[in-house]
Amino acid sequence: MLKRLFFFACTAFGLLAGCSSPLTQSGLDPRNFLTDSTALYTLSNSKGMEVCITNYGGRIVSLLVPDKAGQLRDVVLGFDNIRSYYPENNATDFGAAIGRYANRIANGQFTLEGVTYRLPQNNFGHCLHGGPTGWQYRAYKALEADKTHLKLAITSPDGDNGFPGTVNATVTYVLTEDNAVVIAYEAVTDKPTVINMTNHSYFNLSGDPASHCIEDDVLWLNASAFTPVDSTFMTSGEIRPVAGTPMDFTEAKSIGADIRSDCDQLRNGHGYDHNWVLDTHGELSEVAAELWCPSSGINLKVYTDEPGIQVYTGNFLDGSNVGKKGVAYPFRSAVCLETQHYPDTPNKPDWPSATLHPGETYSSHTVFLFGVK
Repeated sequence: MLKRLFFFACTAFGLLAGCSSPLTQSGLDPRNFLTDSTALYTLSNSKGMEVCITNYGGRIVSLLVPDKAGQLRDVVLGFDNIRSYYPENNATDFGAAIGRYANRIANGQFTLEGVTYRLPQNNFGHCLHGGPTGWQYRAYKALEADKTHLKLAITSPDGDNGFPGTVNATVTYVLTEDNAVVIAYEAVTDKPTVINMTNHSYFNLSGDPASHCIEDDVLWLNASAFTPVDSTFMTSGEIRPVAGTPMDFTEAKSIGADIRSDCDQLRNGHGYDHNWVLDTHGELSEVAAELWCPSSGINLKVYTDEPGIQVYTGNFLDGSNVGKKGVAYPFRSAVCLETQHYPDTPNKPDWPSATLHPGETYSSHTVFLFGVK
């Protein structure tokens, strides 16, 4: 099935489409996303599934999937207008296509081919998600759009947030008849650089983030090791087995089962906010993670060719972000499943490289496959 999905993702092309004025199924008004550089794009399939995406930050704004009773539920956090995504109003990563480097780079610096590059230190002294003006806060250009796919592009100049090289990147979203959202990233550069893109959707598979805590949801990870962090959320360089620790999701369990254990890693992360080392070895046909909400019956399987996945359990959500339908998103009202190279890979030469050279093409794929059980 996945080969068929990616064949479609790579070959489906259409004419550029604008946004229409009627409300989406999820209740969004496209006019609230329309500026000189931004719009809202809607993908749909015959199963009733709908994905709404804005080119501002390449963000998934809403994602409607059927539950066990066939009722459509919006399973991601987000806002109902473009201004709420601006960093001066809500500095969030809800639904974003993150770049140039997802996750953290230690002390905001790295050395590549003998040259040391200094980056913004926007998170506990480290560079997080490409810096304070990362790609999640910029308008991608919509290159192609139709009812089932959207291709977005961005150009990041040499020196952007301190990163070397002019990078031209694309992210393509495809909604399939199998109820999968297929995401494909590509990038090229004119000088050696590092790149690590991901999608930062906040999932609440109940569709009711106001009252449903994701601690009740069941998670399975195809990972027998993880990369521990210190109190600044920075990886040490160690790869540690999960066996016998609260980090072990090799047997499916509720997210809340061990989240309050007396464990240095859970204290450091304020819950789960860690990178797991996937046992899939880059095989896109292997399930990397599976999340299930017993109350709605909605099930999410994640596939990727990346070596790692960051699981973040909404530990810093506190009700201050008021999203769609006026919901103030409370503590642990969502979980993120961010496929990626490991955090701080540019400073960890033994880890899978995130370096991109001229003449090479960065390529990364993620599938979010929805179903019920």
